[in-house]
Amino acid sequence: MNEKQSILDTIAQSWQYFAALIILVAFAFVITLAVEKVAVRKEGKMDQKLLSVRKMAIIGVFSAVSFVLMLLEFPLPFAPSFYKFDFSDMPALVGGFAAGPFAGVMVEFIKILLKLVIKGTSSGFVGEIANFVVGTSFVLPATIIYRLHKSRKVALISCIVGTAFITLVGSLLNAFFLLPAYAVIYGCDISSFVEMGAAINPAISNVTTFCLLAVAPFNLVKGIVDSVITFVLYKNISPILKGNSNAAKAGAASK
Repeated sequence: MNEKQSILDTIAQSWQYFAALIILVAFAFVITLAVEKVAVRKEGKMDQKLLSVRKMAIIGVFSAVSFVLMLLEFPLPFAPSFYKFDFSDMPALVGGFAAGPFAGVMVEFIKILLKLVIKGTSSGFVGEIANFVVGTSFVLPATIIYRLHKSRKVALISCIVGTAFITLVGSLLNAFFLLPAYAVIYGCDISSFVEMGAAINPAISNVTTFCLLAVAPFNLVKGIVDSVITFVLYKNISPILKGNSNAAKAGAASK
């Protein structure tokens, strides 16, 4: 009961940020559904289901992989230790390339649900929702671009765009939502976070430099690493994900 009351108190303290993040989550799903409809109309496959058995299987498998990778986190030397690097956005990107942007967003969403069910929350859901928003800012633009025009060159471009988005959105979200929200939740001042950043990089002196010199590089590295892994991995597993196992075997035999 005390734990539930603590969570409710945390949400009440930061309800503005909580509500704003919920709106962003809804916005992500609306955009995704709209793009899927446009792509289906463009391909002339109006009877194509948003969630086929194959797509649900892809979402289920990659959500589980994403959750496991989310638990294997570690800090980076140029950012405060409370920023943890993990590879959990990579399965969402692969799943989105294979089954469309809706699948990629669902992987991000289910990953967070699994985390909440198994580990709970210490931030009144603000941290978890923000994780979804930042991850989606990477996966959504990349998979939208690839969904509308599939080719190796476009896949590369989509990864670059996704990396740019996660860097920008992650920085803005921290500056205007996360840092102020965490300051309220943990009863401290934003300057406390800036001081932690300054201890690592003396050039950090305010929220702006904190986001430019710590948050932006953190998300840039995350986007680049996940993009490189996806770009290398997807070529080899895409025939299997598309249900074309014979093509996969032929490709392997030709190497």
